[in-house]
Amino acid sequence: MPNLFSHIRTRYNTLSPTQKQIADFVLSHSEQVILLSLSDLADKCSTSETTILRFLRKLGFSSYQVFKVKMAQDVSSHSGQAIYEEIQVGDTLAQVRQKVVTSTMNSIQDLDNMISTELIDEVASAILKADRILLCGIGSSGVIAIDAFHKFLRLGLNVSHYNDSHFMGIACSQAGSQTLAFAISHSGESVDIIDSLALAKQNGATTALITSYIHSSATKQEDFILLSSSNETKFRSDAMISRILQLVIIDILYVTVMLRLGTKGIDAINKSRLAVANKKV
Repeated sequence: MPNLFSHIRTRYNTLSPTQKQIADFVLSHSEQVILLSLSDLADKCSTSETTILRFLRKLGFSSYQVFKVKMAQDVSSHSGQAIYEEIQVGDTLAQVRQKVVTSTMNSIQDLDNMISTELIDEVASAILKADRILLCGIGSSGVIAIDAFHKFLRLGLNVSHYNDSHFMGIACSQAGSQTLAFAISHSGESVDIIDSLALAKQNGATTALITSYIHSSATKQEDFILLSSSNETKFRSDAMISRILQLVIIDILYVTVMLRLGTKGIDAINKSRLAVANKKV
C-alpha cells in the first residue's frame, strides 16, 4: 500500500459521514492515534469500536494493529497537522496561505495513488490512435477542456473542444469508431456530459473521463476513468483543488503523448511556438 495518509485522502469521498469523522481525526492527530487503543480511538471519534473496524476494512486493513504499524511507518515523514488541516473562521492570512498551499501540494502528491502508470499509458495510446479527439466540458470543467485542446493542438492532433451542450451533442452524435470522446466533469453527474458520451459510445467511439467521484453516474459507461479526487475544505470552492489536479493530469498526458510522438511531436511544438512568436512584437 502507498502512503497511508494519501490512501485515506484519495478514498475520502467514498466514506460515510461517520467514517469521514474518523478519517479527519486520524489525519489531524496521527501521532496521537499511534498511542491509542481501539476503544480509546472510538471514544475520541465519538463512535463505536465496530465502526472503527468497518472504517479500517474499507481502507484494506485486516486489523487495528496492522493499521497502527502502517501509520507508525509513515508518520515519521508526515506530521498529522501538515497532512490535513481544515481552514477555520478566524484563521490569519498566513494560516490560510499555508493551509491552501499544503493541501494543494498533498493532493498533487496523491495522484500517484489515484492514477497508475498503466492507465496513463493506455489513455495516451487511445489519444494517438484516434483520428479525431472531442474534448467536452461544461462550466469550469470547460476551462480544463480548453487547456487540453490547446496542448494537444500544439502537437498537431485533430482535436476540438465543446462547452455548449448542443454543439457537444452534435459532435458526439457524429463520432466514429476511430473517435476519442474525452470529457471532464468534476461531479460526474452532468447530464450534458453523460448524454454526449453515451451518444459517442453508441457510435463506437472510445470514451475517457476525468472526474473526482469514482462512483458517479458518468463512470459507469466510460472506457477510461482518470480520478481527480481530493479532500476539499469547506472554505474552498467545490472543485478548487480538483481543478488543479485535472490540469496536472492533462500535463502528464500531454508530455507522455509528446514523447511517444518523438521527432514528429517536437517538430509540431516548434511550429506552434513559431506561429505564436510571429504574433508578438
